[in-house]
Amino acid sequence: MVARSVGRWWPGVALLTLLALLVATGGCHKSPPPFRGTAVEKVIWGRDFTLTSQSGAPFDTRSLHGKIQVVFFGFTQCPDICTPTLTKLAQALQQLGPDARQVQVLFVTVDPQHDTPAVLRKFLAGFDPTFIGLTGTAEQLRAVAGNHMAYVQEATGPGHGITHTGTVFVKDRHGRMRLIIKESASVEDLVHDLRLAVRE
Repeated sequence: MVARSVGRWWPGVALLTLLALLVATGGCHKSPPPFRGTAVEKVIWGRDFTLTSQSGAPFDTRSLHGKIQVVFFGFTQCPDICTPTLTKLAQALQQLGPDARQVQVLFVTVDPQHDTPAVLRKFLAGFDPTFIGLTGTAEQLRAVAGNHMAYVQEATGPGHGITHTGTVFVKDRHGRMRLIIKESASVEDLVHDLRLAVRE
């Protein structure tokens, strides 16, 4: 669930901590949920946030209430997990048909030094024109990643880079964390879970 990628950033929260927290707080359903990913509810993390969008303007995720939010942390120079995951998300939206209008994908960079709004805009246009790229200061992005239990670790030696969570986070129409999907999920799994989220 973690990708090793080229770039620089900061230490984040281990995904194992996330899973332990879900168990400790009772965030998981006691009975098997209909979702193929991990359903969560009544957790206090993964709150709304404001960052700079690919248009260069401030973007507050509260403006997306009423839609399903899909939040993915990554960066444009990522050599492995980001492109396949974004590709699958784009394919999932295509297969959702009319339901896709109720879903908004947010790509939050973990490489603010390189990923300017213009870079994000050009990068995401190759996947789906509706995707929104978000960046900000290192401090802002650290806070957002930490609040979403996203693991981000800057390697120290030469030739190394960012190790980051490949998890896809899904929020309900009220902006509350609802679902965690592994990056290994198939397009079919994504379509299944996003359609359920839309129709809840």
